[in-house]
Amino acid sequence: MHLPRCPKLSLCLSPLIASLLLPINIRAQSENQPGTPVNITARDLEARSIQSNWPSYNGDYTGRRYSSLAEITPDNVSQMRVQWVFHARSAGILEVTPVVVGGIMYVTASNDLYAIDARTGSVLWHHSRQITEGLVDDASGHINRGVAVLGNRLYMETDNAHLLCLDARSGNLLWDVAYATGNRNYGATSVPLVVKDKVIVGSSGGDDGVRGFIAAFDPATGKELWRFWTIPAPGEKGSSSWPGDMYMHGGGTTWMPGTYDPELNTIYWGTSNPSPDFEGSVRPGDDLYTDSLLALDPDTGKLRWYFQFTPHDLYDYDSTETPVLIDAVYEGGPRKLIVEANRNGFIYILDRATGKFLSAKQFDPQENWAKGIDDQGRPISAGKVPSAEGARVCPGFAGATNWYSPSYSEKTRLFYFMSLRECTIYLEKVEPFQQGREYYSTGTKRVPDENAQNVLIAYNPLTDTFAWEVPQTGSHHAFTGVMTTATGLLLFGDESNSFEAADAVTGKSLWHFNMGQSPHSSPMSYAIDGKQYFAIAAGNDLFAFGLP
Repeated sequence: MHLPRCPKLSLCLSPLIASLLLPINIRAQSENQPGTPVNITARDLEARSIQSNWPSYNGDYTGRRYSSLAEITPDNVSQMRVQWVFHARSAGILEVTPVVVGGIMYVTASNDLYAIDARTGSVLWHHSRQITEGLVDDASGHINRGVAVLGNRLYMETDNAHLLCLDARSGNLLWDVAYATGNRNYGATSVPLVVKDKVIVGSSGGDDGVRGFIAAFDPATGKELWRFWTIPAPGEKGSSSWPGDMYMHGGGTTWMPGTYDPELNTIYWGTSNPSPDFEGSVRPGDDLYTDSLLALDPDTGKLRWYFQFTPHDLYDYDSTETPVLIDAVYEGGPRKLIVEANRNGFIYILDRATGKFLSAKQFDPQENWAKGIDDQGRPISAGKVPSAEGARVCPGFAGATNWYSPSYSEKTRLFYFMSLRECTIYLEKVEPFQQGREYYSTGTKRVPDENAQNVLIAYNPLTDTFAWEVPQTGSHHAFTGVMTTATGLLLFGDESNSFEAADAVTGKSLWHFNMGQSPHSSPMSYAIDGKQYFAIAAGNDLFAFGLP
């Protein structure tokens, strides 16, 4: 079912009318759906131990992607087999992380949402919505990375930045809100984050001349509750970077979900690069709050602190990578930490209570845009500036890492992530903003690089050392995240089109399965009646694995 675009930030349909409209290809709840009725509470989402359910994009609020399930171990993982494969016919490349609650898996593919029997892969219901024509850049790929759950309702973003609320039992559309209007270059490629009694969303289009924001909505009605603009308006702190009406086109979008600390009652959300990407004269200064980590009060949307990784970014170094929350003894005392492997080639440790910079360490040996990081966490420029002739900069346009998920293991105390080592030629030319067009000013080109490769890295944040690195063999075109388990497994998609399990202590490969397609997603795990499964998307298929 395709709904018309909302002209304002208001409800397109009343809940009563919407509840009477069934999506295409829907099957009723009575048709032997597995498990118990869906009823995810705010307390469920605050749990730090991920067991049978995987109730949110990262599994829990910490962003660790660490499963407490223990059936599959380093000793028996070699016996793991495909249990089922689900094919999404209407999607392009899947970048979704499935959510599983009570034996039901929820999978997004472009603007479609499927409820699947997580034991068999059979479709229980399907909510269909046409893709939006005329979108710009990333939004035109119609990427959707998943859903959020609260109570018996599901929340998803659409390619044209609508927030949908659907009944988890049937797929009925309950309400539909257009939350990014006034500039047709907006899109949405992310996943909502449910925090207490709010559904929090971001937008995409940071390369396309939009004004970034984070917004919160009432989960029952869709009413907007607050909005934090990442590009300050005239007169606000940081507005000197945005002369004239540049603040309306400054980028800083929020196209990946954040993390949340219930004890501090703070959400942590990353922002993208400024726009135009490569031409900085029209946006002088640091360009707040682009390439930053924002700490916000989820009740009000007020800013508590921020940390900017790449001030006045000229290289498209979005800081939307997952900010992972770790509690540990650090430098002699207990500390609430954030660890983030950033697209700019450095891994950072911050105090998440205060935002204080604690350390940064280079993980990309080719990195050449900065000479280092100073004591305040600010990069020391190496003077590499995009030009009409072109400047070779490392890491390149795709970043030293990207949106695909890292993981932190409580068992090994190591932080794992995939890194791309590749350089790019950056070009620059002043170009005006135009709706319906990208706003890079001007572009990049890849250069032949025999040394380009993806590398799986294990980092010890407590000693600020790298435990090991495992180079990946293949095309270095996979954008794949990692996860860990309580039994000491590390799972990820590799560069040879395979889903792979490794020893989390040593990085030694223990098992792999060739999916025949490049994975552009991050894995997850769930259990039904004590049987553990792993799931990961590759191409337009979703694979589920388990023991025989």
